[in-house]
Amino acid sequence: MIRVASLFHILGYFLLALGALMLCLLVVAHWLENDPALFGIASLVTAAVGALMLFVFPQPEHDLNHREGLLLVALIWTGMSLLGAIPFYLSPHFGSFADAFFETVSGFTTTGATVLANVEVLSHELQLWRCFTHWLGGMGIVLLGIAVLPLLGVGGMALYRAEFSGAKSEKLKPRITETALALWKIYVALTVAEYAALRFAGMSAFEALCHTFSTLGTGGFSSRTASIAAFNSPLIESIIIVFMMLAGINFTLHYRLWVQRRPSQFFADVEMRFYFTVMAAATLVIAGSLVLQNGYSLSLALRRSLFQVSSILTTTGFVTDNFELWLPLPQLILLALMFVGGCTGSTAGGLKSSRILLLFKLVGREFKRLVERRGVFAIRMGGEVIPETAIQGLLNMVYLTFVVFFTACLLLAATGVDVLTCIAAVTATMFNIGPGLGDVGPVEHYGHLSAVAKWVLSICMLAGRLEFYTVLVLLTPAFWRK
Repeated sequence: MIRVASLFHILGYFLLALGALMLCLLVVAHWLENDPALFGIASLVTAAVGALMLFVFPQPEHDLNHREGLLLVALIWTGMSLLGAIPFYLSPHFGSFADAFFETVSGFTTTGATVLANVEVLSHELQLWRCFTHWLGGMGIVLLGIAVLPLLGVGGMALYRAEFSGAKSEKLKPRITETALALWKIYVALTVAEYAALRFAGMSAFEALCHTFSTLGTGGFSSRTASIAAFNSPLIESIIIVFMMLAGINFTLHYRLWVQRRPSQFFADVEMRFYFTVMAAATLVIAGSLVLQNGYSLSLALRRSLFQVSSILTTTGFVTDNFELWLPLPQLILLALMFVGGCTGSTAGGLKSSRILLLFKLVGREFKRLVERRGVFAIRMGGEVIPETAIQGLLNMVYLTFVVFFTACLLLAATGVDVLTCIAAVTATMFNIGPGLGDVGPVEHYGHLSAVAKWVLSICMLAGRLEFYTVLVLLTPAFWRK
């Protein structure tokens, strides 16, 4: 039997931590001489709810099982998003709780879709909170909890596997808490490095911090409405490209390279090579299109193309150009890259590069079977044979992905959204991209959509961040049976 009450007890610790983070923003608001009441109320309410859960619900007496881990992860992401929306809801810039919740879910899931037509109207502490939700959600709220809350050493593996897809096959350390801490140390080190680089490139301390949070979390919220295009700086764009690429790589590979000093394992990884091959090929094709058909110079075409391909493939969502003005071919390539995403175990969204590569190998095997009907063909990745159960799981996930995709498109269409915007909005939110095409393009926003559409897309963001299974399995009767 699932111990739901005990799961709410653990959720209380996460909400207390969230209240403490809001308290830090209260200090920032006071320092900036803005209204501190906004984060004061949000911090008080969030901490009170967390404390109430700790007091009312019992602590788990033994390890969490896998089903409890799945449910707890869904509860944490939903609960953090609901209470994390309070600062936005209390501000005058969000018209409804649906708007505030959408913005918060977009932050924690590192999507970067916004309901704001003008970002600059937000106070500095609200802008910092938006971007900080990216950074916190990027490596994973649950993974952070495992790293810093000793309580979650109980059943930590169940949570770790439910949250962090890239760690399902291996642990870097004997204890799960040590593994989480190792990954977070790398994450923090990259954060410090990018912040220093952006300051060197001329960004203010505030904007460098905001964009560092958004880049490493592969989120895409910016302190400027025009995103990175507002700076018009090749150096800033180059720095962000490098760190977007790094954030899109499996963090276990970063551990192998930077901590264990094993560069051979880093560069030999099949998924990473596929990730960079796709990035290079898409960049060259789009750059060629911009030169031949849009009249860009070669240097500008390469600059715009590389940035936008890196941004979309890593699901960050920053923009330096209005790609809706490009020809259909580059737009279609960018739309396809939204489905691909970064590497497993990275902060990026999408289906993940390894899964796309595995699908290609699976199609190749079926062609071989058509030719040699009696042959037995194993699918290998990185020299290892992929079990048939893993292949079946991948096919099931792809099927579920497109069921959710088609259902969400139908629901959006029922609210009066046009077909192109339906497809682009659902793709951009399910795979945590942010900007899409049509009425939610790179220079548009989601604020004009109905409340129903915003709730649907919020669910898409959560489902995509938790990779569909974690959310959809909760809706099956089998999950709740004793």
